[in-house]
Amino acid sequence: MFIQPYEGYNPVQLPYYALLNSLREGGYILYARHGEANVGEDQPDLIFQDCSTQRNLSDLGRRQAIIYGETIRRLHIPFTRPVLVSPFCRTRETAEWAFGAWNIQVDPFWIEIYNLNNNLNTVEQTRTLNDLNSILEIQPPPGSNRIIIAHGFPENVGLGPIPDMGTIILKPLGQGNGYEVIGLLSLMELMSIFR
Repeated sequence: MFIQPYEGYNPVQLPYYALLNSLREGGYILYARHGEANVGEDQPDLIFQDCSTQRNLSDLGRRQAIIYGETIRRLHIPFTRPVLVSPFCRTRETAEWAFGAWNIQVDPFWIEIYNLNNNLNTVEQTRTLNDLNSILEIQPPPGSNRIIIAHGFPENVGLGPIPDMGTIILKPLGQGNGYEVIGLLSLMELMSIFR
């Protein structure tokens, strides 16, 4: 079984066992979209500390988050703490269910990724994507991976659409050198690596 490449790139196709071995050696970013969030809706006057003003995780979304964290641990994939998350309740809650509240750090930059789904002008979109590229070029500490839990992207923008609790695996090449998109794993595909 091979990892699914994101269609907007020409990533390396790896069999799951080779991917797992690479992840265990470290040096990757696991960019995950939050779990299913279909409870409520994002209000125009959204307040990040007030979950009643935004779309939240469903029961399924909470279960997805728990399974995600358990799968990362069962696969013995090392990761740097804290896990970086967007300030939205659904991303914070996903990370808390997966890795524990003490292992997360809210980073307001990820609001910009959420905003890509709104009608940004070209200048704002380009600035956000340039900032994203700079972040994704940063290599994690040796022997570890970085986990980011944030939002999906519009079609043909950034990393593209990501399913609920899907993960895009990236290989940072260092500041100014870009990154390689290895591929996209759904939660079910991530779980199947273990089998």
